[in-house]
Amino acid sequence: MNDPWRPIQDIASDVLAGKTTAEENVKEALKRAKADEFDCMLEVYEDAAIACAKEVDSHVKNSEYTGRLVGVPFVAKDNFLVFGGKTTAASNILNNFEAPYQATAIEKLEQEGAICIGKANLDAFAHGSSTENSDFKTTKNPHDPTRVPGGSSGGSAAVVAANIVPFALGTDTGGSIRLPASFCGVVGYKPTYGLVSRHGVIAMASSTDVIGPLARTVGDAALVLDVMAGEDHLDGTTIKRSEHKYTGFSSANVTVGVVKEHMTDGVDEAVLEKVQSAIDKLKTAGVTVKEVSLPTSDLALACYYIVVPAEVSSNLARYDGIRFGYSSEKAKDLNDVYEQSRTEGFGDEAKRRIMIGNYVLSSGYYDAYYKKAQQVRTMLISDYNKALEDVDVLVGPVTPSTAFKIGENVDDPLKMYLTDIMTVTANLVGAPAASVPIGNVDNLPVGLHISAKQKEDSKVLSLAHKIQELLK
Repeated sequence: MNDPWRPIQDIASDVLAGKTTAEENVKEALKRAKADEFDCMLEVYEDAAIACAKEVDSHVKNSEYTGRLVGVPFVAKDNFLVFGGKTTAASNILNNFEAPYQATAIEKLEQEGAICIGKANLDAFAHGSSTENSDFKTTKNPHDPTRVPGGSSGGSAAVVAANIVPFALGTDTGGSIRLPASFCGVVGYKPTYGLVSRHGVIAMASSTDVIGPLARTVGDAALVLDVMAGEDHLDGTTIKRSEHKYTGFSSANVTVGVVKEHMTDGVDEAVLEKVQSAIDKLKTAGVTVKEVSLPTSDLALACYYIVVPAEVSSNLARYDGIRFGYSSEKAKDLNDVYEQSRTEGFGDEAKRRIMIGNYVLSSGYYDAYYKKAQQVRTMLISDYNKALEDVDVLVGPVTPSTAFKIGENVDDPLKMYLTDIMTVTANLVGAPAASVPIGNVDNLPVGLHISAKQKEDSKVLSLAHKIQELLK
């Protein structure tokens, strides 16, 4: 793998001080991206990125820039609308789609001087846990190319793990930032629902989708979040950000709750040992640790795979071969345009989720499935908040195992879905959550999952930072 990038703050400071330039940083990142040996990248924006870097350097030279991310290259998951190339969501149905505008998150990063050098691979439309559902390529884990990087933001995690860029953007619908972060040994952060605008990001499931960063350190992830967070009039689900910076870490007097249902026989013994070792280090550092219970956590995955496909089927209805995206040339009439375009354009997993979603929303099954799942979701929120009455944060494993082999679960959708069993609750309740690296098992990374109540992002980030400092 490439040499690690320095902390984002140091990169930006050197550009502002004239010790290096944005163009030099971008060209180094482009060189690494073009030599991508793990199939992380779907597209590299060489011309657009260099032009943007030159513009940044011009502003710096004229003392017109004080941005916190000046000259810092990054990669966006290919479901973010970004100028400079295509936005495909790794799906054939959007193979040649070019963004007519940019995502709010991208705009905010660029306003602070960051430069997008290209797009990362993902499971098509973010449907998956391994990045094997991409219609274009399968990304490999930089720690072991025979294994998956996780998903759906597997490309974004891999570009950071491979040191192609200092940070990348991902989306998290049920663990799609945290799972690949754990598998690839990087920091992955899922903010409180609505803290970062989803405007300009291709929707998967609108009530659980969240935008977040992947980075090498908690400090870098917090800085990127601090730039992106806040209300956006273009996204009615956004909420007010904290008045304090998310980079102001404070873990004083924190009480940690260990979720007993997640420390079970269903988790690999070696993973549990790593998680317990991290918890023991917190105890040694004087942190109060208690065991807590999430009694309905075993229902979370079933609830998730009813609610999310229902929203997926609605969101994918816009891809009809008429308005934009792929349109079949085999069609004989209007109905045939819809049928053939979707048959040829969507992959197997997208079709599977559309069918499940339409089924649970259909007449006769809505009450039995979708309505019941929403009732369970309310129970999950209640139990989650109850578990946090006497503690500040919850911790446990991110996933039951380390990264599995490429192809191992591809023919077993249910086994693939179970990969998200530890992470989906945070999305269903809208809570902030992180994956922070805590070591390796047989050279494969393990992550610790940290979550808290809605809007208590600072608590999650502070504990994640403390753990990273303890494990140095």
